[in-house]
Amino acid sequence: MTTSATDSLSMKTTQLYINGEWRDGSNGDTYDVINPATEETLATIAYGTRDDAKDALKAAASALKPWQKKTVYERAEILKRVADLMREHCDYLAVALTMEQGKPLAESKGEIMASAATFEWYAEEAKRAYGRTIPASAAHKRIFTVRHPVGVVAAVSPWNFPIVLQARKLAPALAVGCTTVSRPASQTPLSLIRLFELFEQAGLPTGTVNCVPGPATELMEEFMTNRICRKISFTGSTEVGKDLIRQSGEQVKRLSLELGGHAPVIVFPDVDIEAVAKAAVIGKFRNNGQVCICPTRFYAQKKVESDFVEACIEETKKLVLGNGMDPNVNIGPMFEMRGVEKTEVLVQDAVSKGAVCATGGARPSEFDRGFFYEPTVLTNISPEMNLMTEEPFAPIMPIMDFDNIDEVIEKANDTVYGLAAYVLTNDMSVAFKMSEGLEFGTIGINDTVPAVPQAPFGGLKESGLGRENGYEGMDVYLETKTVSFAMMD
Repeated sequence: MTTSATDSLSMKTTQLYINGEWRDGSNGDTYDVINPATEETLATIAYGTRDDAKDALKAAASALKPWQKKTVYERAEILKRVADLMREHCDYLAVALTMEQGKPLAESKGEIMASAATFEWYAEEAKRAYGRTIPASAAHKRIFTVRHPVGVVAAVSPWNFPIVLQARKLAPALAVGCTTVSRPASQTPLSLIRLFELFEQAGLPTGTVNCVPGPATELMEEFMTNRICRKISFTGSTEVGKDLIRQSGEQVKRLSLELGGHAPVIVFPDVDIEAVAKAAVIGKFRNNGQVCICPTRFYAQKKVESDFVEACIEETKKLVLGNGMDPNVNIGPMFEMRGVEKTEVLVQDAVSKGAVCATGGARPSEFDRGFFYEPTVLTNISPEMNLMTEEPFAPIMPIMDFDNIDEVIEKANDTVYGLAAYVLTNDMSVAFKMSEGLEFGTIGINDTVPAVPQAPFGGLKESGLGRENGYEGMDVYLETKTVSFAMMD
């Protein structure tokens, strides 16, 4: 099958990819992918079954030993071709991503380029998956360790970042010699299917990568119970993650879990408030707040709280809402109507408990169709409001004040989540105290977009297990074997 960057979104290929072949699901079922900006059908996609997942796992198992036998340099060469092809066909991938997910085209292009960088980085980093030599306690012994790929990996990702979240799983797994089965979110398979087209062009061997859109529960049951699948890397809700932990005990299945978050943003008085407000608004409303590490609770020191609120309102009003394919738009639709309805409920709950809606707070009247909600700034926030305890995943910016460092650290840590936190200050002492006191896996100091391929990413507390990105993101796909060698006289 051949495609080009100039093809329309109506792709010839809307099938499963198993063992190097594009094919329909075993029972012939299909489903429609909807454009959240227009509510129109984009494509009809093959819908896989548990039998298809089983076939994909078998294909990955057959491909495992040949892929492992390739040198790391051979695997790296292929993954570098993947990265090059992603950059070459960035527009081709980004159009599909915007039309199925809703985010502005510029954000989609950024996601594709970040994903390409991930493949490239792991192509190089896998060359440094070293073992080590250990001093022995007996003169006739030698002890060393060997790193070994964990085996067949299931990569399961949600709808908000269909490409980058798969890249964080596939790139390190493939680089160290694992083979994979991907399960994309049913609502956003198009961009990943296009990526698999590029995998073919890059020369990934038959069975090394497989893609099966299908029912989440059914496919996860196969991944969990099938002993071929040695590891599951999952990004999604904390509730599902906890269930996977319970299920994993039966086979001691290896898990990497990137789960929910509730990220505080803490603004100190020594910053340029207008610049900080602009960065905060961009960070908050990126992808409509539908980001795991999205800022969700804003704490401004009392001296600057009113100025910060005013500046945030002004910046929020500048945002242009609309179809993500319009180059003038910087806020697209929400992903689905359920998200709009949840946002409405959170805003209504907050207002009923005393919150003041400073701007936004409604569905925009100018759109006849599409899942749109106005970027919203709320003040007069109190702890009993639902948006302070639930992961919002919504375009809501609640702003509160605080008095001192100890107080705001306690407030920021008062959550079951621990994925990301943000601190805005130019005081180095404050920055160190916050980085040491905050209970979050990633802490951005004057940086609201801290995730990069070379640095580990993951959560504390109920925000997950393991790390993606960085050396640690490769380490979770490797097992360590100890070899103790006794020399015979």
